[in-house]
Amino acid sequence: MERAEKDALVSTLNGIFTDANVVVVTHYSGLNVAQLSELRTSMAEAGASFRVTKNRLAKRALEGTPANEIADLFTGPCAIGISDDPVAAPRILAQFAKKNDKLVIRGGIMGETVLDENGIKALAELPSLDELRGKIVGMLNTPATRIAGVLAAPGGQIARVIAAKAEQGDAA
Repeated sequence: MERAEKDALVSTLNGIFTDANVVVVTHYSGLNVAQLSELRTSMAEAGASFRVTKNRLAKRALEGTPANEIADLFTGPCAIGISDDPVAAPRILAQFAKKNDKLVIRGGIMGETVLDENGIKALAELPSLDELRGKIVGMLNTPATRIAGVLAAPGGQIARVIAAKAEQGDAA
C-alpha cells in the first residue's frame, strides 16, 4: 500500500470515528470469506457496515477524535462495525458472535462513551429506533381507541335496552 493510499484510508477512518454514532471493535481471526460476506450482508441490511482495518492506520486515524480512548483495542486481526443507529451494529455483531465463536467483540464507543464487551452486548439488547417509534405510536393510538370505545358504549347500551324491551313486547 502506497503512502497516498494510506493517507486516504486514515482520512476515511478519521471521518468514520468522528461521525459514526457507534463503532464496535472486533477480532475476526479464523473467519473465512463466506462468513465475512454473510456478516457484511446482514450488517448492510441493518444499515450498518463492517470493515477490516489495519491497526497502525486505525490508531493514527483515532488521534484527535473523541474515540481516541479505544486505541488500545486495536491489537491482532481487527475489524470495526459502524452504524448511525446505536443499536444496529452491536445487535448484528452480537448475534453473529453467538453463532460463531471466531468473532470476538472487544469493545467500542458510542458518541463519547467508551464501552467494553458487556456494554456492547447490553446495547445490542435494546430495541432499535424503529421499534421504539412503533411502541410510541401504539401508546399514542391506544387512548384514542379507548375514547372511541367509551363514546360508543352508551349508544350500544341504549340499543340493547331497546332490543330487550322489543323482545319483551313480542313475548307478551
